[in-house]
Amino acid sequence: MITGGPAGRKATLAGESRPERALIAASFVNRVGNGLFNAASALYFTLVVGLPAVQVGAALTIAGVIGLCAGIPGGHLADRRGARRVMMVALTVQALSMAALLLVESWAALAAVATVDQIAAAAGGAAWGALVARVGGDRPARFRAKLRTFVNLGVLLGTVGAGLALAADSRSAYVALVLGNAASFALCAALLLLLPSSPVRAAPPRERRRPAVTDLPFLTFTALHAAMGLQYPVVSLLLPIWISEHTEAPRWTVAALFAVNAGFCVLTQTRIGSRIETPHDGGRAFRTAGLLFLVSCPLMALAAYTPVRAAVGLILVAVFVHSLGEVWESSAGFALGFGLAPDHAQGQYQGLLGLGFNAGQALAPALLTTVVLGLGTAGWLLLALFFAALGAAGPPLARWGTRTRPQPSGAGEAKG
Repeated sequence: MITGGPAGRKATLAGESRPERALIAASFVNRVGNGLFNAASALYFTLVVGLPAVQVGAALTIAGVIGLCAGIPGGHLADRRGARRVMMVALTVQALSMAALLLVESWAALAAVATVDQIAAAAGGAAWGALVARVGGDRPARFRAKLRTFVNLGVLLGTVGAGLALAADSRSAYVALVLGNAASFALCAALLLLLPSSPVRAAPPRERRRPAVTDLPFLTFTALHAAMGLQYPVVSLLLPIWISEHTEAPRWTVAALFAVNAGFCVLTQTRIGSRIETPHDGGRAFRTAGLLFLVSCPLMALAAYTPVRAAVGLILVAVFVHSLGEVWESSAGFALGFGLAPDHAQGQYQGLLGLGFNAGQALAPALLTTVVLGLGTAGWLLLALFFAALGAAGPPLARWGTRTRPQPSGAGEAKG
């Protein structure tokens, strides 16, 4: 580590090494592109391509389900062939498949192109996790927190750009969004050339070919992480519907809650996440997140029983508390997800974690809208208790996972 003198001060001010800055820049560019396209993708397929909404939904669902299966194999490939190489290939495929969407004119073509894109996205996501684990340096928690800060900022800026295109409401504007996302994948791949090529780490002798799927503590964490991930569509899906159907709050409140959520996460992620370094820290952070959601969900429900001004205030306070929980939850996910995974198999472990999380996100809309909205206020209270129970499992899970990790060779001799 560089200390003292002008060089040391420069490194401190920069905050990251060159590989760290390169990965942050690549992730930021990638998420700007995602924000550009995701906010307007459904409208592009229905309004510009002219496909019925049911066909669009079916094609994207098929692609998403098939893509889920590519995470673990893609992660294993990253462990054996190099995470940077696999991620660059995946990004190149995504750039080409995104551009190919401009040629789509039928349901079958959309399903085929989207499937290729989702397979590459799943493999690239697992490789990205392995890259983050390699590049973290001597302060991995701080690096991961700063990385997520720029990821959130990238999505926010991309979404603003998509909003401008939606306001224009023309074919050329939608085409520009597609090409912008394709270009972001290509630029992201180019930025990864700035990363050093890390040597592949050999697996211990006689280890199973797929250790992640036989690691019971990590499988348990994957399930808990996927279930806690239901908190994301609470703000993006559930609360907007609740505001429009059950409160007197004006519709601009929906836009305000998105701004509060995104802005708060950007401003606090590094400050909070940099302190959550070990799996034990992650377990406690997971519990803290559950307790914060235990507070935020009832506040959201109470907005239905108050006058307009009070409803707006309750909603903004609830989103503030919920956003704080999101920061603690994401930081816990980093600490446990990377801390419980062995160095030589980070790719497939991150692929498994991504598989669980994405499966949970796929089920979330149906679960939240039927159970929570169906039960009304009681549904919000059940959701709050559900999050708190998941969070309470964090500390014992961290102890179990740490206890069952292989000890470094020679640890016994060192003790003697």
